[in-house]
Amino acid sequence: MKRFVTAVVLLLLSAGAASAGGELRLSLKDAIKMAVEKNLDVQTALYLPAQSEADVNRSQGIYNPLLTLQAGYQDSTTRTSNTFTTGGDSIIRLRSTTANAGISQLMPTGGTIGASFNNSWNQNNYLFTGNLNDYFQSNVTVTYIQPLLRSFGREATELAINVAKFNKEGALEQFRTSLVTIVSQVKTQYYQLYSLRENLKVKQTSLKLAETILANTQAQVKAGVLPAMEILNAQFGVATQQKGMIDAERALKDQVDVMRVLLQVRDVSDIIPVDDPFRANYQVDEGEAVRYALAQRYDLLQQRIALKTSELQSRVAKTQTLPQLDFTSSVAATGLSQNFGTDVDRVARSKYPVWNAGLQFTYPIGNDAARNDYVKSMLAVEQTRTQIRSLEETIARDVRTAIRAVYSGYKQLEVTARGRAYAEEVVQAYIKKQKVGLATTKDVLDVLNNMVAAEATEIQAVADYNSAIVNLWKTTGELLDREGITLGEKAAHSLYEAKRAE
Repeated sequence: MKRFVTAVVLLLLSAGAASAGGELRLSLKDAIKMAVEKNLDVQTALYLPAQSEADVNRSQGIYNPLLTLQAGYQDSTTRTSNTFTTGGDSIIRLRSTTANAGISQLMPTGGTIGASFNNSWNQNNYLFTGNLNDYFQSNVTVTYIQPLLRSFGREATELAINVAKFNKEGALEQFRTSLVTIVSQVKTQYYQLYSLRENLKVKQTSLKLAETILANTQAQVKAGVLPAMEILNAQFGVATQQKGMIDAERALKDQVDVMRVLLQVRDVSDIIPVDDPFRANYQVDEGEAVRYALAQRYDLLQQRIALKTSELQSRVAKTQTLPQLDFTSSVAATGLSQNFGTDVDRVARSKYPVWNAGLQFTYPIGNDAARNDYVKSMLAVEQTRTQIRSLEETIARDVRTAIRAVYSGYKQLEVTARGRAYAEEVVQAYIKKQKVGLATTKDVLDVLNNMVAAEATEIQAVADYNSAIVNLWKTTGELLDREGITLGEKAAHSLYEAKRAE
C-alpha cells in the first residue's frame, strides 16, 4: 500500500496536479486516483475483503494436524474380599505413570487418520505366580475412521472453506461496488465544482455589466435624459448582482470542501478543475448496455456468488439426511516388559500385533432435524434465485432510464445554449435602447437577470449531462474499467499480510 501511495504521489506531481500558493490545479484523472488511494470510505471498505481472507485461512485450519501430549500419575489403595490375589492381605495397591503422544489429521474424504505412542509404568502388590508387579507397557497405534454416507467427500468436508471463499468473492464485489460509488461521486462533484466556478465567473461578469449600467444611468441622469429615480433602479441592480456573486462564492467554497473530504487534501485553500466537461453527443447501444450490465454489475455478481453459496450448502445439507455409516479400523504394535528398553523393542519389532476393522451405523429415527435443514436450504436457494431475477429486471430498467437521461441531457445542452445566446442578444439590444431612451433601467436589469439565469442553466446542463454519462457507466458496471482501476484483491491481501505480520 505504501508503495502504491508513493507511486500515486509521483504520478500526480508529474501529471500536473500542482499545488502552488494554496491552490490545487487538478485534472479529473488525478482526482480519481487521489480518491481511490486516500478516501476514507474506500479504505474502510477494503477491510471487509481483508477480513474475509482471514476467514478463508482460518477455515483451512481444519487440515492442521492435531498434536496431543498426555502425562499422568495414578496411585490407589483399595480393599478387596479376594485374599488370594494379595496373599492374605485384603489391601490392593496400584501405581501407574503414563506418558502418551498422538497426532491426527483430517482427510479431504472426511475421514480421520491418527497415530499414537502410549507408554505406562505400572506397579502392584499382586502375588499370583507369574504375575508381574513392576513392568512397562507400550504400544504404537494407527487408526483410521471414514464416513461412508453422511459427511463423506471433499464437498462436505470443506464446506466451511468453500463458503469462506465465496464470502471473500462477495466481499471483493462489495468493495468494488463501494469503489464505484466513490469514483462516480468524484466525477460528479468534479463537474459540479467546474459548473460552480463557471457560474461564479458569470456572476462576476454580470456584476461588472450592472456596474456599467449604473455608470451609464448616472451619466444619462446628469445629462437630463433619464429621471433621477433610474439611478435607484440601477443601484438595486448592482446590489442584486452582488448578492448573486456572494451566493456563488459561498456555493463554490462549500463545493471545494466537499472535494477536500473526497480526496483527503487539507493543505489547500482552493481546488481548480483543469479539465473541461464532455459536450459531444454520446451514443449508446441500449441492448449492448443492458447485456454488459447483466454480466458485469458488481451487486449482481455478489448475488450470484450468494447463490453458489446457497446451492453448496443445500447439497451438503442433503447428504446430512443420510444415515451415519462409519468404517473404523486400527492396527497396533504392543509390548510389555519389566525393562523399558525391552518393552520398546517388542513394539518396534511388532511382536504382538493387534488390529481391528468394523462398521458403525447411526441413524435418528425420523431424522427431522436434518430433513428440515435440507428443506430450509432449498428454500434459501429459491429465494436467492428470485432475488437475482428481480435485480436483473431492476438493472435493465435502470440502464434504460440512464440512457434516456443521457439523451435528454444532450438535448438540454442544445436548448440551453440557444437560450443563453438569445438572452445575450436581448441584453445588448436593451442596452442600446436604453442609451436612446427607448428602455428603462429596470428593463435592462430584468433582461440582464434573464441572461444570468440562462447562462447558469447552460452551465448546469453541461454538468448534468456529464453526470448522466457517469451514472450510465455506474449503472452498467463499466465505470472502473473505463477509468483503468483494478484495485481490489491484491490490496486486500496486502492489508491482511500487513496485519498478520504485526
